[in-house]
Parts: sequence; C-alpha cells; structure tokens
Amino acid sequence: MNRRSFLASAVVTVSALAGCSGRGTVSGGSETTATTETGTTAAAGTAGQELPIPKSDLNRGAAKDAIPAITEPAFGSDWSDHGGLEPSDEVVGVERDGRARAYPLRILNWHEIVNESFDGPLLVTYCPLCGSAVTAERTVNGTETRFGVSGYLYQSDLVMYDELTDSLWSQIMATAINGPRTGETLALVPSTLTTWSDWTESHPETSVLLPPPESKTITGTTSRDYSRDPYSGYDRSSRVGIGFNSFDDERLHPKAQVVGVTHDGVSKAYPLGVVQKDDVRVVNDDVNGLPVVVTVTPGGSLVAYERTVDGRTPTFAADGDRHLTTGDTRWERTTGRAVEGPLEGTRLTRANDRSPMFWFAWLDFHPETVVYQQD
Repeated sequence: MNRRSFLASAVVTVSALAGCSGRGTVSGGSETTATTETGTTAAAGTAGQELPIPKSDLNRGAAKDAIPAITEPAFGSDWSDHGGLEPSDEVVGVERDGRARAYPLRILNWHEIVNESFDGPLLVTYCPLCGSAVTAERTVNGTETRFGVSGYLYQSDLVMYDELTDSLWSQIMATAINGPRTGETLALVPSTLTTWSDWTESHPETSVLLPPPESKTITGTTSRDYSRDPYSGYDRSSRVGIGFNSFDDERLHPKAQVVGVTHDGVSKAYPLGVVQKDDVRVVNDDVNGLPVVVTVTPGGSLVAYERTVDGRTPTFAADGDRHLTTGDTRWERTTGRAVEGPLEGTRLTRANDRSPMFWFAWLDFHPETVVYQQD
C-alpha cells in the first residue's frame, strides 16, 4: 500500500518513526512576506506567527544530521542491483533541460534531503511526516550551498539548515524562519510526486537516484534498509507528526491527501478521495479568478494545472486513464503535455507549487483554506 491509500477507519500505532523523528533504523501559490506595523516580518503560511520563529517554538525531533542528507548523489537507469522498484513505488520526479530524474521515497524517507547538481544547483526534499515534496534551487543569497536536516520540526514539518549561514528553513514554506536569512525564500523548481510507473511511462529515459553506499551522505557512507518503509501504517493512522501537533478539523481525515492551490490570498484544497471518484476524475474549477483543472494520474497521483490555454479557458474531460481532452487536443495527465491535436507540444502550467501532501500539513500552513466538494 502506498501513501495515497488510507482507510479512514484504520488506526495504527507507529511505534518507531524514522526520518523526521530520527528514530528507527532511518507546486498553493508562492509564499510571500510582509512587514507588519511593528517592523517584524510575518510570512504567509505561518498562521500569523511572526518571523523569526524562536528556536524555543520549534520542536526537536532528532539531533542535527542524525538524518543524514545526501550530498553526493549517484544515478542509474534502474534499481536492478537493489531489488528493483515496484510500479507503485513513489518518486519525486524532476525534468530539467530535456532530461528527467527520479528520487524514490524509499531513499527520501530515510534521508529527506538530496543536494544535487542538475542543470544548476538543485535541492530535492521530502518530509515523511507531512507527505510533502519541495524542490528548489540550492542557493542562498545567490551563493550555492548545501542543506542538511536540522532535527527541528515546525508544524510537524522538516526544518532544514544551510551550511552557508546556518539559517533554519521551513521545507513546506521554502522560507528561512530563523537565522541571518530569515524571511528569504528559495526559488522553487517544478517537480512531481508520482509513482515509478507513471514517471517512467512519461519519461522512459529517466535516470533514478541510487541508495547509499553509491550515494554519499553528509556524514559519509551511511546505509539503511531501503526495502523497508520506516513509516509503514503512518499514512493510515490519525496520528499527526510525532506528538507535538493537535488536530481538530473534521472536514477530512488528517492523512487525506490533498493538492492545494493558492491565488491572490485564497487557498483551496482538492482531496484525492473526491477527485478520484469514478463520476468526477476531472475537476474544472476556479480559485479566486484562476481557472484550474485537477485530476488523478493512472498511478493515483493528484495533479493540478492552470486551465488557460492559448488565450482560451477550455473545459477538460477524461480521455481514458492516462489522458485529458479539450475536444481538439489530448493532454497527458502526468505531465500536462499536449500529445495530440493542434496544440501538440504545449504544456499546461502547474497550478500548485507544492506537492500533494497530507491534509493536516496543508491546513497548518493555510489555515483559512477552502475544501473543494463535489456539487
């Protein structure tokens, strides 16, 4: 069972979380900052909390670098030397300069951060507690640097540090929340949280991140049991993080997967459980003036695209499990690429700049969000 599947009635006790907790054998709109009347900085996504966020307000889940970030990644064409990847295994996919790379959650569950050079310095991150993937340019104040896992959590989310300034960064916000670069945001890079089968179907020439010891970490050669999910059962439980957060919203199960879209200060969350219904599958909607289409890929991944194409705002419909149609053009769900018709080669613009994530995580950073419901 992958992270997209959960039974609302299942309650599983996770006895030893790895990753964000350090235990075990381990695209909504851009966030903005504004100056308040008192001169302090408030950032969107902090639920009104001013920046910097004191370390005393952060939760310690592990020691610094106890979750060793990958600093020298190695890649191959497949995982044949590591037992292989299942079609349903989840990956973070990145396409740059006509090339594609996949970063399996089998690795990211244990290491959370990959420092990479792929058409420039690239940072690939995943927080297992929030189910959130964020990719960005690996630069601070215009200078390339490495990122590591601080061991702190903010809203149950991964807090990173950069080696250049030792500032602390919220992963979901992609914003420095403490230290010299407080308030600065990272330049985001488009990525896709999807399944290995979906990604290889649309990117057959992809390379894939190999686990340590081929890839090296910030603490040297570090290896885990990458055949084991240290968070098994967590996505089906009602447990939020590792015990620091409360959850009192009754609209959705806390671990329901949602994709969030934010436009001009308004946020809306689209639950997988609604979008994947047989009589829905494709949602044509509007977020505060931004026309969007939200759908599900064959592997069960939520994707959201802006619905304005070539100066028009068409209505999308399902065309089999793999494609959408606007009547004269067929579009690939996983990539938003037009594969047939007069607009062939055109790509839809992502409506989300954060990956799909658990509902509680989206709500923590977007407390005024609206939940899409089928009419």
